[in-house]
Amino acid sequence: MQKEDFNWFASWFDSPYYHILYKDRDYEEAGTFVKNLASFLNLDKNAKILDLACGKGRHSKHLASLGYNVTGVDLSPNSIKAAKKFETENLSFEIHDMCIPFDGKFDAILNLFTSFGYFEAEIDNLRTIKAIKTSLKPEGFGVIDFLNVAYLEEHLVPSEEKIVEGITFQIERRIENNHIIKDIRFKAEGQHFLYTEKVKALTLSDFKEYFKEAGVTLKKTFGNYQLDTFDPITSERLILIFGL
Repeated sequence: MQKEDFNWFASWFDSPYYHILYKDRDYEEAGTFVKNLASFLNLDKNAKILDLACGKGRHSKHLASLGYNVTGVDLSPNSIKAAKKFETENLSFEIHDMCIPFDGKFDAILNLFTSFGYFEAEIDNLRTIKAIKTSLKPEGFGVIDFLNVAYLEEHLVPSEEKIVEGITFQIERRIENNHIIKDIRFKAEGQHFLYTEKVKALTLSDFKEYFKEAGVTLKKTFGNYQLDTFDPITSERLILIFGL
């Protein structure tokens, strides 16, 4: 059985099976979210936006369609290869590690759909926020869209089975050692696979500590993609807006 542990995201996110399992992610919801976000941030029509951990560019494409100059970056070569098919005059994609500052200065840097907290080394979470700070314009905004741990604990589905493109994915979830863990087992092309997603169970207090140490200021929190007020118990998401 093939199993990935250390820096699991580098191999799992670059696997074709990752994109098969998550192929039905809501494209329309992503569009609504970025429109709401752009409206709240009141970005100039020529604003430069960096989409950190962009995957195949779901959010980047929506942002570019609104007229912004968008750069999407991701660690996965396969994701960037797929995203590059959609490049236009105001949309480009590059392979990049979000722990490292990206060249240039941006009006907004977005890290969406729980693309944070994956790192094995705790310091890399702080490095990422410091990297965002380095690449922000003085009046720019950083945005992290994370899950709400308290809500997840109440609504956790311990196990489920999904059949996608003829592949049966057995999924088990748990919270262990302050991490949200998802084991994904399946058989494909005659091989058995096991991938484990592992995300640190970060709370609003944790992010406030990161922000303090990185020297950035929390401006606003929201609890869903309609940008309703964040409630520590009932909100599905923890969306953080911060700046210099």
